[in-house]
Amino acid sequence: MGHHHEHGHEHDQAELSPAVDLSLPDEALSPTDLSRRSMLRRTGLLGAGLAGATVLSGAPSAAASPKGGFRWLSGDHHVHTQYSNDGKYRVADQVRHADTYGLDWLVITDHGNATHARIGVEKVNPDIVDARSRFPSTLVFQGLEWNIPAAEHGTVFVHPGQNEVALLRQFETSFDGGVRNATASTPANEALAIAGIDFLSDAVRRRTVRDALMLANHPARKGIDSPHEIRNWRDAQPHIAVGMEGAPGHQAAGIAAPTGMGRARGLYDGSPGPQSFPGYPLESYRTFGGFDWMTATVGGLWDSLLAEGKPWWITANSDSHHVYTDTATVGPGSNYEADGKQADPVYRGSVDLGEGDFWPGYYSRTHVGASDFSYAAVMNGIRAGRVWVDHGQLIDGIDVRLRTTGRWGQSWATLGGVLHAKRGTQAELVVTIDLAAQPNWAQFVPQLARVDVIQGDVTGPVADRDTFVAPRTRVVKSFDTTAASGTVSLKYSLGRLDRPVYVRLRGTDGNRTAPGLRGAEVDPAGPAMDVLGNADPWRDLWFYTNPIWALPT
Repeated sequence: MGHHHEHGHEHDQAELSPAVDLSLPDEALSPTDLSRRSMLRRTGLLGAGLAGATVLSGAPSAAASPKGGFRWLSGDHHVHTQYSNDGKYRVADQVRHADTYGLDWLVITDHGNATHARIGVEKVNPDIVDARSRFPSTLVFQGLEWNIPAAEHGTVFVHPGQNEVALLRQFETSFDGGVRNATASTPANEALAIAGIDFLSDAVRRRTVRDALMLANHPARKGIDSPHEIRNWRDAQPHIAVGMEGAPGHQAAGIAAPTGMGRARGLYDGSPGPQSFPGYPLESYRTFGGFDWMTATVGGLWDSLLAEGKPWWITANSDSHHVYTDTATVGPGSNYEADGKQADPVYRGSVDLGEGDFWPGYYSRTHVGASDFSYAAVMNGIRAGRVWVDHGQLIDGIDVRLRTTGRWGQSWATLGGVLHAKRGTQAELVVTIDLAAQPNWAQFVPQLARVDVIQGDVTGPVADRDTFVAPRTRVVKSFDTTAASGTVSLKYSLGRLDRPVYVRLRGTDGNRTAPGLRGAEVDPAGPAMDVLGNADPWRDLWFYTNPIWALPT
């Protein structure tokens, strides 16, 4: 029957209103909802408008009313196969391992390039369709790793359907920075990136495909995703460009030689280049507890968007190309340029200690709150921000609710949601964590040592779109969980709501901590910068959640 994981506790909240849920065709709507959708189309509000420029716009929250339920589906949106010029594995290899390691969904994201656009995107599809049939307990999306014009890479993927291949091929041919020779950081190339995101939005609006999403991959690795570009992608189509990798793949790359690659977690061991944003500090080119600097810095770039009230979500994934300790090598006679794929992998007779990747689900997981086990539900859950991520199976599940208390009754919101409450209402954060109950894939049971509550004021749009600090965000509470077992329940009082705020969570095994980059008064014990050439990922485990906003009315 499959492994539709119910990690954590079900949330009793609703999906999007049917009128604004673009995964539902017009004919599936009631007359009332169809009338509302028609009005919204006429006024230009459907899609980006209703996603809202910020949570302050008054747009409906995707998770704001207490009914319905979610199941938590674990997945990976960044996986490569033999259809990448630097890949090795068959689609079935990646899906079989993802299924074995407990994932419910994954996205095949082979590299965008001229060969892939010409033949690869079409040739991989039968393998994906076959995998969908062979592994019914794992949802397999087709996507690609987009060379974002003027910037880094990004995952682009679509809901399965008869037009998935044609749409992805047209997108790649028209908007891939490598295909179009548009990698330089120029205004024209930045505009081409926006045009690509607009193209995806238009394809959904025209119902060419049922849905499409874009997520920025390893955003700080080369320093070429400037703050204004990230804001521009999100603001262009907030229902398409929805987030970024909070933690990159390649997590095994920091294992010390001679038993490992001896590089850096995420392969974040570079330095500024001619296309890099000049404002970024040198620390931004490294990971912290395996997480990207944009996410790991309390009061940093991610928080600067959340403080604007901009929904922008984080994920984690494998970026799996060549797996550490695997015994396979690229098949003989491979000719990627001619065939659009590498030859099938073959057994090498020895383990490979010189690679930096894990199989999907083996180490990094992205957990999505979905209404059911379906492609549409996973995409809707990601778009709504019902997402938390972890490394090394640090915890088994988490339930997070921001709720009101007191004489006006109780309402609540969960991850990605907005709690609307009368000004002066008491609010509290209620967290239930299912601690790890069995060994992870490294064969030990992780121990959660601490959970941090991070809170920031929502101050509205910034004047400088290259801002990457949120001065009014900090760690406001830390809970020691070292003596806990089974299930942990935590509460944090926000007091009376007198201004708009947001909260998010992170947790750690406590093995490696250091004051945050913005000072100990902001983050007294954050993730430490990873050591180049000696960063065992299993000895430094973290989880992060997406935020919840509280808006007094």
